[in-house]
Amino acid sequence: MLVKGKYVDLEELDKLALLVIEDMAKSNIPQWSKGYPASTHFKKDIDDSALFVYKEDGVILGSITILPENDPPYKTINSWLKEKSVVIHRMLVHPIARKKGIASKLLNKVIEIGKLGNYESIKIDTHIENYKMRKFLKKNGFIELEYLEIIDRLAYEKVLEE
Repeated sequence: MLVKGKYVDLEELDKLALLVIEDMAKSNIPQWSKGYPASTHFKKDIDDSALFVYKEDGVILGSITILPENDPPYKTINSWLKEKSVVIHRMLVHPIARKKGIASKLLNKVIEIGKLGNYESIKIDTHIENYKMRKFLKKNGFIELEYLEIIDRLAYEKVLEE
């Protein structure tokens, strides 16, 4: 079940983030480090009504933050395909729940929000060495754009169909 994140979820989200960070480290993906993302980030996402959590049997197995584009680093490149975009931040899937379609369910929520808000596209950035996320993005119709040097990330965008 995909629902809005709440303050009572913060401790569990903190633990999930640590598990994901540790899993990334084992896979040699330097995307995040201990301390990011953490409950302070998730709390702000909840305050902004932007955090969604995927739960099964009351346990959080995934989360995603969905915000309108307002990222200064995104303004440093000119290859974006559309202007009015929603942006994915802090997408997490529990390592034990991979390959169960949770990431696709999270992405479907972004598409739903994007279409309801009349957004033209979905944008995301990821570390160049995050081969798992890069594969997921390409598989789901995102186009790799430029390197965001200021934040050491690759930019991706998916144009939303009418």
